[in-house]
Amino acid sequence: MNISRLHGPATMYKHEHPTPKNINLTFKEQITRGQRVSDWLAKVVGSWPFIIYQSIVIVVWMAANVYLVYKGTNDSSFFESWDPYPFILLNLVLSFQAAYTGPVVMMSQNRQAEKDRLMAENDYEINKTAEEEIKIIMDHLVYQDTLIKELIDRIEKLNPNPPVAEVSLTAQSQQTLP
Repeated sequence: MNISRLHGPATMYKHEHPTPKNINLTFKEQITRGQRVSDWLAKVVGSWPFIIYQSIVIVVWMAANVYLVYKGTNDSSFFESWDPYPFILLNLVLSFQAAYTGPVVMMSQNRQAEKDRLMAENDYEINKTAEEEIKIIMDHLVYQDTLIKELIDRIEKLNPNPPVAEVSLTAQSQQTLP
């Protein structure tokens, strides 16, 4: 057998591509302090505990002011409400909160979208490499199948007698015939 035929497609493949990058680590290393703060704020504002705490504060705010207005109408010496109905100060505070958290959350989302885009590009490069390697492996398997078939053909040419299992089956079938 020719010695060069022993080398199939897989032996010609050079596994020379850069190792995949950890996008999370790369992204984390280049993030600024302000970006970390905006990510933290987006994480806090977009959570159930924040919504629950904010709802509790709003209900307490409104209840306290309604109570103070009620007490103030019955007793003029009682502490006066700082934000009577329709709670204009509360509206101002919530508008201020929305005016600042909205853009900060958007900055965080934009950064996450950029990170997702980089991860998708990295996944694409890894998939291209994997597809190339799988093609080489499949070609090599076909090559090995061809070699195995050639070896079986050569063995059958060297051994003109049928294998023992075939002889015993033939003998058994002849005994059962009437």
